[in-house]
Amino acid sequence: MSALYHRLDHHHRAGHSVPLADPYVEFTAADAAQFRPAAVLIALTERPQPGVLLLHRPETMRSHPGQVAFPGGRIDPGESPEEAALREAEEELGLDAAKVRVVGTSDTYLTGSGYEVTPVLAIVPPDLPLAPNPHEVAEWFEAPAGFVFNPANQNERSGHWRGRERHYYEIVWQGHRIWGVTAGIIANLTRRIDWAGVLDG
Repeated sequence: MSALYHRLDHHHRAGHSVPLADPYVEFTAADAAQFRPAAVLIALTERPQPGVLLLHRPETMRSHPGQVAFPGGRIDPGESPEEAALREAEEELGLDAAKVRVVGTSDTYLTGSGYEVTPVLAIVPPDLPLAPNPHEVAEWFEAPAGFVFNPANQNERSGHWRGRERHYYEIVWQGHRIWGVTAGIIANLTRRIDWAGVLDG
């Protein structure tokens, strides 16, 4: 196992050993029975300065058109979150599941579109050949983990949705606007894990 894997594994375990004191949520656990299970893959590239794989959804999609997202989707019956995240990443990006080292899961996140999303943290080799599915991915990119997991770059915003004012996070990197569910998951992972310890060794 790589040094990056061991550091992330250590800090993942340490950060998840106690409840998260101040999680960012869109909905409360009391609503969870109404939500469908899903999983996303937070894949860190094994570089001296690791990146995070992200993608843009096509503008033609009914759900979250054009938005930045992690690869992922619904959990099929009989699947674990890890299995679903790996399957979806392979279907969407052509990411070979055999090349992925799963570290573990994090807090589920309830979305406005009715999903209970489990983030799955993993390490992947750098510069893997990817073959995005054009029906699900308009483009993909790799953002520096040190940037996206830095609270200074996670800007709080607000807007009206379904008649209510809602607060959300926004991260902008080289013209890519990361917000909504993806930024919310990032914000909670920032609170869970000592990313300076992971990334700086």
